[in-house]
Amino acid sequence: MSVGEFCNREVVVAAGDESVQAGARLMREHHVGDLVLVEERGDTRVPVGIVTDRDLVVEVMAAGIAPEVLRLGDVVTGPFFLVHEDDSLFDALEMMRGHGVRRVPVVDADGGLAGIITADDVVGLLAEMLDDLAALVEREGARERARRPPRWEGTDGP
Repeated sequence: MSVGEFCNREVVVAAGDESVQAGARLMREHHVGDLVLVEERGDTRVPVGIVTDRDLVVEVMAAGIAPEVLRLGDVVTGPFFLVHEDDSLFDALEMMRGHGVRRVPVVDADGGLAGIITADDVVGLLAEMLDDLAALVEREGARERARRPPRWEGTDGP
């Protein structure tokens, strides 16, 4: 399974020179917990950082900094990690776990933004897969019980 098969292709992006306040509005408007900062390089949007709702709370609000004067690029915490569309989903998860990040932008072969993979997306995917597996086990059990002749019917046992 590759990251490209499961990543979310609808990514909310911003430029690093936008105000933190504008970024927070974007997050609220789109109901997301992160913004991928991009630079336009020709026709390609190249991810250069990520700002999360937690970054805004910890680095701006808790520090008492005015969000209208601070730029998104100023609150990017490093290092910045990327994964490629053709990377294994399990390798990407291992990288996320190892670096303690919950969201990672996904790039295509040219380095352009292709999507984002989040821990929440993966948990949802795994929950769906487990639900499908549980339903399969239940159907197979019911089918097996229906085919099985009643045992010891009308007797006191073997």
